[in-house]
Amino acid sequence: MFKNKTNDGKNNICGKNIYELRNASKPRMSQRALAEMLQLNGIDVDKNAVQRMESGQRFITDIEIAALCKIFKITFEELSK
Repeated sequence: MFKNKTNDGKNNICGKNIYELRNASKPRMSQRALAEMLQLNGIDVDKNAVQRMESGQRFITDIEIAALCKIFKITFEELSK
């Protein structure tokens, strides 16, 4: 049977990397600031959605991944490693 979750039960593979990229930015970016940047890129999310992405509780769409890569100036491969 096909599973939509990672081996550790998470709904995405890049949430941890989003968290690390956000915290490594100078100055440190808040979840609210990331949500606002995503909104400026046409993605309708709030701070709570960012928190669920980072914790692996939420699936992340390809459109959201493209916007995250644009915001952090990275490739999909870098985001999903």
